[in-house]
Amino acid sequence: MNEEVEIILEDTEDKMERTIRHLDNELSKIRAGRANIHMLDGIMVNYYGTPTPLAQIANVNSPDPRTLAIQPWEKNMIDPIEKSIMAANLGMTPVNNGEVIRINIPMLTEDRRRDLVKKVKIEGENARVGIRNNRRDGNDQLKKLIKEGLAEDTEKDAEKTVQEMTDKYIKIVDDRLIVKEKDIMTI
Repeated sequence: MNEEVEIILEDTEDKMERTIRHLDNELSKIRAGRANIHMLDGIMVNYYGTPTPLAQIANVNSPDPRTLAIQPWEKNMIDPIEKSIMAANLGMTPVNNGEVIRINIPMLTEDRRRDLVKKVKIEGENARVGIRNNRRDGNDQLKKLIKEGLAEDTEKDAEKTVQEMTDKYIKIVDDRLIVKEKDIMTI
């Protein structure tokens, strides 16, 4: 029976890890006033009739802290890339010189910074809810094992372990949010 408990605990921790990875991915898309190539991760470009991620048809880099440069591997893809960036409504205007698309990252206003901090807090709360849901699912699985003959003491110990995992991952979320908020509010 203890083997089943271990499997449940490992599965629960794995799900919490995935929640943290998802949070990191979402936070990387929120700009902090500096150019970050991950700002363009969600952009899909019509590549010969197929929606394709921008990173698969062009080189995206940041030559300086205020600029993104996108160099397509095929010159005829410049216009579709530019249209996709405009359609993504990122609040940035691409400049096309025929070979490279440049995006100048404007300075963030105080209001925009506050809006971004709110967005970060929403992402953090979503991550916390996901971790709590993982805790609930793990505890529910443990309760089912009691009906199958697991000792109540073993189940209580496992629930305590799940709670410790939950506390650990909630702290990780809080720490990441503090870092991101500081990053956004720093001029």
